[in-house]
Amino acid sequence: MVALSKPLIEQFLVKQSKPNINPLIIPDIPLIDLSKPESKQHLVKACQDFGFFKVVNHGVPSKFINKLETEAVKFFASPVSIKERFGPPNPFGYGNKSIGRNGDVGWVEYLLLNAKPESDYPENFQGIVNDYVTSVKTMACEILELLADEMKLQPRNVFSKLLMDEQSDSVFRVNHYPPCPEFQENEKNGRKLVGFGEHTDPQIISVLRSNNTSGLEILLRDGSWMSVPPDSESFFINVGDSLQVMTNGRFKSVKHRVVANGTKSRLSMIYFGGPPLSEKIAPLPSLMQGEEDSLYKEFTWFEYKKSAFNSRLADNRLGLFEKIIA
Repeated sequence: MVALSKPLIEQFLVKQSKPNINPLIIPDIPLIDLSKPESKQHLVKACQDFGFFKVVNHGVPSKFINKLETEAVKFFASPVSIKERFGPPNPFGYGNKSIGRNGDVGWVEYLLLNAKPESDYPENFQGIVNDYVTSVKTMACEILELLADEMKLQPRNVFSKLLMDEQSDSVFRVNHYPPCPEFQENEKNGRKLVGFGEHTDPQIISVLRSNNTSGLEILLRDGSWMSVPPDSESFFINVGDSLQVMTNGRFKSVKHRVVANGTKSRLSMIYFGGPPLSEKIAPLPSLMQGEEDSLYKEFTWFEYKKSAFNSRLADNRLGLFEKIIA
């Protein structure tokens, strides 16, 4: 990689937040075994308290994970001229450093792909991505149906049907955070290298898998950032903004970010389960208790997606759709 000048590196750096001085109040990330009958109640609690959790016994075959990671590593190790044949993203394709169109940058290169089976992918990705996405989507739908069960919602597929719909607007992203040797001096000065800036995911649910390199952080309610220990055998699940709205704020869409480092490469693969573009997103009437007010205005997924696309990563995207309760 070409050596970077100091002014260029500066745009990727943030000051490290003060560490939580009391390790006793650092929460554990919920770990949920999907094979256990009690997983339903644990899932609901995790969505309410964190909006983020880890699942094991997820049913996604390791061969699908390994094949896709192998091809992704090969792709990102290719010459820049090869990778740029698949860019710039519009919205799908290969991107490097620039995230979105509103000035966000990160120490990352990525492939953003349509999750539909008939989509065009780089060579060697086609069947592998389809196998992986199909399996991960099945797991995501199982989680959404377990949540509906525990919340006594009818029909049971009230959430999952949006992902299973033929018009589902779901996307798949592979992120590569390369090493940055020029960063090591700044690391000693208490600064972090931003791989992907702080944000919430606008869709219904996100399913993340990464290699064994750390970097993912979630924002706790006290305003501090918590590092998520890597685990290449498990999946991490994020509640998306749309699911927060559909549950009228019961489930929380957690703000998260990725920090890169000077010596290790990190690879992550994320399935973002989204509804059809025409789907109306609003709190479910069956969840509204007594005189409970809706916290959000109704909107279509197209409207919200367009609004999110026109915002910065760190913006409160749901703010524009919140109701002012007298």
